[in-house]
Amino acid sequence: KPVAVALQNEIVQQVDTWKSQGVKPRMMTLLVGSDSASTVYAEQKGRWARRLGISFEVVRLPADTSQSELERRVQQYSADESVHGIMVELPLPDTINKQKVVAAIHAMKDVDGMSPCHSFAQPSPQSALYPATPLACIRLLKHYRYDLKGTNVSVIGCGQTVGLPLIHLLIFEGATVSACHEYTQDVRARLQQSEIAFVAVGKPGLIHPEMVHDNLTVIDVGITQTESGEVLGDLAPEAAALTQAYTPTPGGVGAVTTMQIFANLMHAMDLQRQHQII
Repeated sequence: KPVAVALQNEIVQQVDTWKSQGVKPRMMTLLVGSDSASTVYAEQKGRWARRLGISFEVVRLPADTSQSELERRVQQYSADESVHGIMVELPLPDTINKQKVVAAIHAMKDVDGMSPCHSFAQPSPQSALYPATPLACIRLLKHYRYDLKGTNVSVIGCGQTVGLPLIHLLIFEGATVSACHEYTQDVRARLQQSEIAFVAVGKPGLIHPEMVHDNLTVIDVGITQTESGEVLGDLAPEAAALTQAYTPTPGGVGAVTTMQIFANLMHAMDLQRQHQII
């Protein structure tokens, strides 16, 4: 929470600066269908946007929206100079090709950092938009004065939205990274050699006591909701107690990620100004 609050204060100052220059930050999110989790998340972002002074609109589309119609909407908002950030809530219906929709978002308005134009190939995070969760992970560590340069780090889970971009950010920060995935034979051995571990698999209790040590800091990105409504992370509670430090689930990375989305909007607007779009 302290990290999210500090970031919130930064964003409010930036929003005020933009408004003093005659620009009102505006963000759109497209919601296709009625997925309950996506609906709740979109509404949550709307509440935060209002607190930050950002104009936020949810465009609700029926579940049977066609690929062409969704792409047309995305292109329409991308061309609108008054819109500075665009998101598409996931998951999309099975009939929709997600990659084509994301590719239709103007790269400098893609606050989720999923456009193929970014592709994690940029020389630094400052010149591209990165997914919010990996950025939130790095921000958490920096807030608590962790120095990543020369640090041995393990990333468990190499998905496109968290693991892969996180690996690139860690390398940029000077960390030595071990990427662990479904074919990694001995994850425990990697963790024993690491000072920091990021876990982003979505399997409750994946990291158990014999895998951790008392000099290990764990950033738990995994999140799973049980049938009873309980929210669990990838780090088992009994293992968490044996680490040097860890992020809780819920109330850990997610709190910062939500605010990081709006920090991405501010960064997107800076990029748009550099390229004379604003």
